[in-house]
Amino acid sequence: MLNKYLDPKNDVAFRKIFGSEKNKDILIHFLNDMAMFKDKPCIADISFLKTVQDPEIAVKKTSLVDILCKDSKGRQYIVEMQVAPEKGFAQRAQYYAAKAYINQADVGHKYHNLREVVFLAITKFKMFPHRKNYKSDHIILEKETHDHDLTHLAFSFLELPKFKKKIHELDNITDKWMYFFKNAKETSEADLAKIIGKDSIIERAYSELNRFTWTEEELLTYEQAEKYEKGYLASLEQKFDEGLEKGKAEERQKHEEERQKHEEEKLKHEKERQKHEEEKRKIAYKMLAKGMSVEDASELTGLSIDVIESLEILA
Repeated sequence: MLNKYLDPKNDVAFRKIFGSEKNKDILIHFLNDMAMFKDKPCIADISFLKTVQDPEIAVKKTSLVDILCKDSKGRQYIVEMQVAPEKGFAQRAQYYAAKAYINQADVGHKYHNLREVVFLAITKFKMFPHRKNYKSDHIILEKETHDHDLTHLAFSFLELPKFKKKIHELDNITDKWMYFFKNAKETSEADLAKIIGKDSIIERAYSELNRFTWTEEELLTYEQAEKYEKGYLASLEQKFDEGLEKGKAEERQKHEEERQKHEEEKLKHEKERQKHEEEKRKIAYKMLAKGMSVEDASELTGLSIDVIESLEILA
């Protein structure tokens, strides 16, 4: 059965909902709903900025984000949908935020004119496995007093795997956004009314995902993005499997080397034991040759009576 709603985690769908001038009210609502400004006025309007932050070095290393915008106060917002786990993603988040911050500096380097930058990411993987909450907000605090004096950089992460609520458990607008990102594709018409409630903006977001309102060209682009994403994830899985197999092979090699080393150590110890045993036999033989009793030779060398007696015959 063909699902009515598309997946908002798809790059094309995500940008259509949150990165277009037509739907910027949805983005404004979403940013305000994340309650990142408890002591600041809410966002009233935004303007979209170019998502390539380093055009002068784009060929070498492009700083590309999903959505970059600023409000009427000059505060900037980076919004990213991160589907695949990426090594160093937390560092990349800080890099992008810092880049957006320093890009505000004019020729005169009037640092007092720099405005806040907020980085918000929705991730399809667990960013912080040791934390239980699906939403985390990160700011710079003074170590001892926890005073928030350095206010210009903030980070929020929405971790979809940690969100487990069912429709009847959705308590607030943040829950509804999380459900939207995680389950929109599987949402039925019957469930939609329960999810929306009085939050018409959520209904707007769902309506933008209605595949039957998309043009053929838009759907093709969506499917290409989906195909690319699946291919990318498949390549990651393959690399993971290859890495896992390589790790297992290295572990087997390590165990084999340790086994061989252990066998060599055993052989070495056995040769040393035999050498030591032979030396004791020689000593015992000399004792018997000088007329010492079997019992005394056994006591002094530690050799058994039977061994001493076999030497006595030779003596």
